[in-house]
Amino acid sequence: MQRLLLDTHILYWWFYEHQKVSQEAFEVIKSADEVFFSAASIWEIAIKVRLGKMNADPLKIIHWTGQNDFIELPVLSRHGAVVATLPMHHSDPFDRLLVAQAISEPLHLLTVDSKLKPYSELVIQV
Repeated sequence: MQRLLLDTHILYWWFYEHQKVSQEAFEVIKSADEVFFSAASIWEIAIKVRLGKMNADPLKIIHWTGQNDFIELPVLSRHGAVVATLPMHHSDPFDRLLVAQAISEPLHLLTVDSKLKPYSELVIQV
């Protein structure tokens, strides 16, 4: 059983820039038994929208995730606690939280970010 957690880029691209989703990523997502997105990704997108770094509507993304049968993963205290145990391969707090969530659940984290691969065999870089 393949359970996936999408990183923020892939989640955003899935709905706004579908052509940026690689064929490999598309196949992994379509073959997964369950696809999760983190509440932290919605928060990250909302921040980037407010800063003018991204053009998106976080509420629409939430709606579309439901239409695509993606499952929301809340941020839990145990996820936050695992962040403290991670080496500093990556300094981005959102990415570190996604890694912690993947390790805690466990889920395979689907990402384009090569800096996340050293954290765990659960990280799938596409």
